[in-house]
Amino acid sequence: MPCLLAFGDSNTHGLKPIVRRGDYARHGPQARWPTVCAAALGSEWSLVEEGLPGRTTQFDDPVMGAHMNGRNGLHMALLSHGPIDLLALMLGTNDCKTRFAPTPERVTAGIAGLLDIALWPDIQARHGGFEILLICPPSVEETGVLAGEFWGATAVSRELATHYSTLADARGLKFLDAGWVATVSPTDGIHLQPSAHQALGAAVAESIRR
Repeated sequence: MPCLLAFGDSNTHGLKPIVRRGDYARHGPQARWPTVCAAALGSEWSLVEEGLPGRTTQFDDPVMGAHMNGRNGLHMALLSHGPIDLLALMLGTNDCKTRFAPTPERVTAGIAGLLDIALWPDIQARHGGFEILLICPPSVEETGVLAGEFWGATAVSRELATHYSTLADARGLKFLDAGWVATVSPTDGIHLQPSAHQALGAAVAESIRR
């Protein structure tokens, strides 16, 4: 049975758009993009959901904690689960927070570090080899209660797809721009509504089939 590992942040976790600070509500098990994708692929696939709200590609978050560093999380996920056949990696939104002084190049460097971890020969050998689908998250909109944390993030996030695509080509990996099929909620400018999860899950499944 082939196994898909979906590794990401709150949009992989399925966090609903935030109206007030302290809100925590998660889309149901059948509504999140990884489960939508797995259902479209069919019962012969298994799924591991590894979405952590606040996760970055490379930073120990001074507010949310060092465990938000995706490098540590990816190491643990790849050693905890398996064998996997495909890693779907969607991160970079939280790297666009103002406190990380983001640039498109800096965020992409964080993704490159995660790819180095996943492609490390010892990790690949542990799983018998697996493919990687690099997904660029939808662009951020500076609105709602999270706008202050993401001041300046819109301009940075809109350039990520070009950089991610070039990096994927250089590493010989599959690439999907989530912004082709999904947009963030106007409520908080970060998180996905159910229709966006449905569209993204279907697009990921189609990319995997190809």
